[in-house]
Amino acid sequence: MAVSRGPDKSSYRVFGCFAIRNFYRAAKIACVAAMLGSAAESGRAETPAMSVAETCLAANPNLSLGVKLPRTAARLKSGEPLKIVAIGSSSTVGLWVLQSASTYPEVMRRELSRLRSNAEIRIINSGRVGDTIPGNIARFERDVFAHRPDLVVWQLGTNDVAWGGHPDDQLKKKVVEGVRALKASGADVILMDLQYAPMVLASGGYSKMEAVIGEVAQQEQAGLFSRFALMRKSVDAGVAPGALVSWDGLHNTADGYDCIGRALARTVSSTIH
Repeated sequence: MAVSRGPDKSSYRVFGCFAIRNFYRAAKIACVAAMLGSAAESGRAETPAMSVAETCLAANPNLSLGVKLPRTAARLKSGEPLKIVAIGSSSTVGLWVLQSASTYPEVMRRELSRLRSNAEIRIINSGRVGDTIPGNIARFERDVFAHRPDLVVWQLGTNDVAWGGHPDDQLKKKVVEGVRALKASGADVILMDLQYAPMVLASGGYSKMEAVIGEVAQQEQAGLFSRFALMRKSVDAGVAPGALVSWDGLHNTADGYDCIGRALARTVSSTIH
């Protein structure tokens, strides 16, 4: 899924400042403003606004992975159990959400179960906080292949650039090797790219990392789920950046994980006819 244009960093300028430098002061101001607003609005009937996740989903109606998922399709059509492994870093772990039910892999499982009511779906969360592409690959044998998955969602690249890294040809070669190893196991493969977040946009290597992931997905015929594009389109549609990205300027909020998990499930389901 190609990213058609560069991100609008200005939409994150205020958010990044508050989230990283003045979080506690901003929280106090927001609390006071919320109480005042609540008092002013009491007694006024209003039409309920669309939720953040629903607005995010509405802004991304025609997502595509760019490939078929033959093993996944066969399992879902036959009613056989579908086993999914989600591997990645803290975005897969679901950092800052308090319940595993709010992580994107678990949201994805529930939404797929809703869409495919006759299916038995199991998901294994193999995320690790702070992990990088080489770290992910080093864990494949234990944390992916040992589970014998039908579908692997590999969330990758954020920690390889957010802390000052710069993708090069060697890192791209690693991604290629990783995808080939996953496909050789017989599993369908989806790559999930970076998040559209202040810390990512402030890095010097995010655009190169996005290009690497997109090029490898196309070259190796792996699926590409672009959460970067999904989040950017949501912000363009009017979702406040702070509604999708947490106080640290990097990880998703519960609403962000909710939209990502549901959108991914819908995209996977749409490949199966």
